[in-house]
Amino acid sequence: MKAFGPAIPILRIFDDSEARAFYIGYLGFTVEWEHRFEPHLPLYVRISRAQCTLDLSQHYGDGTPGTSVWIPIADVTSFNAELLQKNNPHSRPGIDHDAPGGPTMTVTDPFSNNLRFCQVDR
Repeated sequence: MKAFGPAIPILRIFDDSEARAFYIGYLGFTVEWEHRFEPHLPLYVRISRAQCTLDLSQHYGDGTPGTSVWIPIADVTSFNAELLQKNNPHSRPGIDHDAPGGPTMTVTDPFSNNLRFCQVDR
């Protein structure tokens, strides 16, 4: 039997420029690749930062707005400080030190998807 690879969540987005501003500009992800069947058709893009890979899609049926994704992170405090320094007027995330799994910072994207960055101490 072949081993499974890591799951890659698909998050629904509605606006390309808002998604880029949030995921690339604010969270610091980079674009791995992107696809459109035609220039005017919906975008599908793969982004990553360190070991985290996400797919973002404008296609109807790919993901549901309001999805939550749990993302393990080595140092949630440093990432929180990085985001707070950017002074985003729509996002000032805090850290829930009592969250299940470890200290967690939840960041909500412009499309109501929740990214839960959780520091797992092992």
